[in-house]
Amino acid sequence: MTETHFLAIETGGTKLIARLERGDGTIIGTMRRPTSGPDAALADIVGFVESTLGARKTIAGVGMAAFGPLVLDPLSVDHGRLLATPKPGWSGANLRAMLADALGTTVTVDSDVNAAARAEQQLGAGQGFRSVAYITVGTGIGGGLAIDGTTLSGHLHPEIGHLRLIRAAGDTAPSTCPFHPDCAEGLAAGPAIGARLGPGRVLVDDPALQQLVAHYLGQLAASITLAWSPDRIVWGGGVMSTAGLMAALIPAMRQSLHGYDQGWRSNAPDYCVAASLADAGLEGAMLMARGQVAGGPVAGL
Repeated sequence: MTETHFLAIETGGTKLIARLERGDGTIIGTMRRPTSGPDAALADIVGFVESTLGARKTIAGVGMAAFGPLVLDPLSVDHGRLLATPKPGWSGANLRAMLADALGTTVTVDSDVNAAARAEQQLGAGQGFRSVAYITVGTGIGGGLAIDGTTLSGHLHPEIGHLRLIRAAGDTAPSTCPFHPDCAEGLAAGPAIGARLGPGRVLVDDPALQQLVAHYLGQLAASITLAWSPDRIVWGGGVMSTAGLMAALIPAMRQSLHGYDQGWRSNAPDYCVAASLADAGLEGAMLMARGQVAGGPVAGL
């Protein structure tokens, strides 16, 4: 009998991760590489599969959690293609199609944050809630929404990091986003914080800046609350590991909502929580891979 295997892939701004599991959930191999170009990523993934499985084994499903912006419409001829991105060599690349050709199987793709939202809802900090938003604050800011095990996407996917914010009085620091002067990513992501701090300093070293970042993230949380009305917002990413930042953004969110959300879940003490999965995007990719066989709702098929 041919043994069944599943492959999960996460392409990030700095790292490429892949994991192979047997049908019973046993992990048989994991690969981590720095993110380079799409051709190198393809070679790394195919090489990992061949060295781990050899020629005798089959892959029943492949799920990929990818950075964006990328085309998620499964009816589009460009399904899986990356649009304009500052990551060198990736604009216009379609790693989903390249992998499908190389591995001879269907590859399900979703945004990395949508995949993380799916994983946190089913396996992590969002368990027990029907609608879970996941926001990551790190090198960039991104967000995804999982509802009953499926995720929000249209032609593309949510790009909440580029929602416009209202600048705090006196904040004239230039945005680090090349597209927008006042978006969340340009004002409050890791590079923006680093530019404000200067070399050798971290956010906890500057309480006033930490309050400013919390103010901006609170505005973002208010926008997510109004647009998506999730049961819970799960926060991940390196910036969110800053002590006290989560506690500070919650009153900033409520100030931004101005009481409009009375009686909503956003007033619950457990509305905003920290992510609980170390590799939520990869876990979501594995759920997508297994969904190809299980028949569950999977974005991007």
